[in-house]
Amino acid sequence: MDRTTPQQPFAAPVLHGPDGTPYYLTPAPLAAPPALYHPAAPAPVVHGPALAPTAVYLPAPPPPVDPAPVRDPWPARLLAGGVALGAGGLGIGYAVQAVAAAAGSVGGLAALGVGAYALAKTTGGGSGRGGGQGAVNIAVNVTNRNR
Repeated sequence: MDRTTPQQPFAAPVLHGPDGTPYYLTPAPLAAPPALYHPAAPAPVVHGPALAPTAVYLPAPPPPVDPAPVRDPWPARLLAGGVALGAGGLGIGYAVQAVAAAAGSVGGLAALGVGAYALAKTTGGGSGRGGGQGAVNIAVNVTNRNR
């Protein structure tokens, strides 16, 4: 606690009248009963004399003056066109790069899916017609003809 700062001022308790009006009590006894605050009445608004509607005619604008013919700024137009073409080329390049990246991602996902499907369909090991797809019954009859 900081002892260099003075104590907080005393908060006056609040009592409410029968109609709910708050009365703030001070530590010292009051010399007279507390009075309600009534704001001052606003000053009356005084309006000036009413103006009759009148037509206001503004002067006509002067006719436009044709500017002196100027040279065609072809170097500026060429430069602006070159900048626009370069920006368009960059934009198209970025778009093609994004499409290529997306196609590569989709192709990689498709390859992973095909690989997973192939692994799921083959059970591994064994060779032959079944491709290792299950049990094979084999019957072997051997006869000796040299007897």
